[in-house]
Amino acid sequence: MSVLAAGSTRQLALESGFGHTLAHNLGAILAYALVGAALIAIGFIVSDLTTPGKLNELVRAGMPNAVTIAVGGTIAVSLIVLTSIFSSGGHLAEGLITTASYGILGILVQVFAVRILEFVLRIDVGALLHDDEFSPASVAVAGAHFAMGLIVAVSVL
Repeated sequence: MSVLAAGSTRQLALESGFGHTLAHNLGAILAYALVGAALIAIGFIVSDLTTPGKLNELVRAGMPNAVTIAVGGTIAVSLIVLTSIFSSGGHLAEGLITTASYGILGILVQVFAVRILEFVLRIDVGALLHDDEFSPASVAVAGAHFAMGLIVAVSVL
C-alpha cells in the first residue's frame, strides 16, 4: 500500500524478510544472554570456591568487601562476554562458542591473577571478606578482577 505525501510515495509495508530477521536477532540476543548469564554464574562460583570463606553467603549478608570483590569479578566477566559478542562478526554459532571459550579462560586467568595480587600485597582475603567495615583493599582485589577482564577482553578483539 502506498500513500502520497507532499508529492512523494511512501511504503507502509514491512520489508521482505523482516519477520525472519527479527526472529533470528531475538534468538541471538536470548542465546548470548544465556551464555553471558551462565559465565557470570560460573565466574562467581569459581571465585567462591577459590576464595577463603563462603563468598555467596557473605554477599547475601551484605558484607561490604565481599560485595565489592564480587562486583569486580562480575564486571570483568561481562567485559569479556561483551567483546566476544562484538568480535563474533554476526556469526551466531561461532560467536557463542568463542564467547563461552573466552569467558571460561578469562575466569581462570582472573582467579590466578587475583591470587597473585593477594600474595604480593599480602592481603588476607579471608579476613577482608568477613570484615564488617569497608576496606580499600577490597577495591584492589576488585580492581585486579576488572584489570584482568579488560586484558582478556581487549585480547579478544
